[in-house]
Amino acid sequence: MKEGFDKLVNTLQDSIFTWEYFSDFEKVKKYINKIKIELNLLNSLIGSNNIEKEFIDLVKEYPKVRRILPILIAIRESKLKVMDIISDKEEFIPENKGYLFFGDFDQKIEKELLIFFNESGLRDIFENKNIRNIVDYAFGVEIGMDTNARKNRTGKLMEDIVEEFISNTCEQNKNLSYLRQVTQKKIKEHFGFQIQIDKNNRSFDFAIFNTKKEKLFLFEVNYYGGGGSKLKSVAGEFEKLNSFLNKQNLSLYWITDGKGWLTAKKPLEEAYIKNDGNIFNIDMLKKGVLKKILNI
Repeated sequence: MKEGFDKLVNTLQDSIFTWEYFSDFEKVKKYINKIKIELNLLNSLIGSNNIEKEFIDLVKEYPKVRRILPILIAIRESKLKVMDIISDKEEFIPENKGYLFFGDFDQKIEKELLIFFNESGLRDIFENKNIRNIVDYAFGVEIGMDTNARKNRTGKLMEDIVEEFISNTCEQNKNLSYLRQVTQKKIKEHFGFQIQIDKNNRSFDFAIFNTKKEKLFLFEVNYYGGGGSKLKSVAGEFEKLNSFLNKQNLSLYWITDGKGWLTAKKPLEEAYIKNDGNIFNIDMLKKGVLKKILNI
C-alpha cells in the first residue's frame, strides 16, 4: 500500500492546462448572439452630440437594451440584484439598484439611469468614440468575465483527459461501453443495471459497463492545482461514497491529480488505504492502469 501511495503522490501533474482552458469562445459567441440586436442599437450612441437624450430615448423605446447595460461595465445583472450601490455621494447611502435594468420606466428610473450612464464612465466612452463597435466591445468584456469560470473548466478539462483513455479502451474492447455524467436513472436506462444512491442529486463522472461480465465500474474525476481545506473533505466524501457502494458489491474508482494534494497527503493516504488503493492519477492512466481496473 505504501509503495502504491508513494507512486501516486510522486507522479502528480504540475498542470493539465491546454490552450482551450483559458477562454470558452463558443460560450461567449452564443451569449453575444443572444443580445446582438440590443448591442447594435447601442452603436447609435457612439459620437452622439446629444448623448443623454438619445440614451434615454433609446432605452425607453427598446426596454431590452436596459437589461444588457450591466454587461458594458463587466457585471452580471444577477450580481447587481444582490449588491448595494452608492449613487448619491452626499448621502452616501448604499441601495440595491437592480431595478434600473428591468421593469417599468418612470422619472426615477430615468434619473438613476443617467447617473449610472455618467458615473460608470460609459457616457465618456460613447461620446469620445473610444469604442467603434459595441458588439465587439461586449465580446471582449465577456471574454474577460468568463475567466471567472476557469475554476469550473478545470474539472471539465480533467474529465476530458480521462475520457480520452476511457473512450480508447472501450473502442478496443467490444464488451465495454461507457457514459459520462451519469445518474442512477441513466445507468438503469442504458445498462439495465439498478444501483442505490446515497442522495437524490448523486451523479458519477463516468460509468463503464462490461456487458459480457455484467459488471459496472463507477468513476469520480477531479484535479486540484492548489491546496486548501476542501481537499480533506473531498477525500472523506470519497471514502463514504465508496463504502456505500461496496455494500452493493460495487467499487468506486477515483482519478485525481494535481500538486494541491501535496498539502493534504494525510487525508489522501487515509482514503487510499481504506479504499484498497482505488485512487489513480493521469500518469497511471498513461501506463495502462485502466485495463487493470477493468480486468481486461
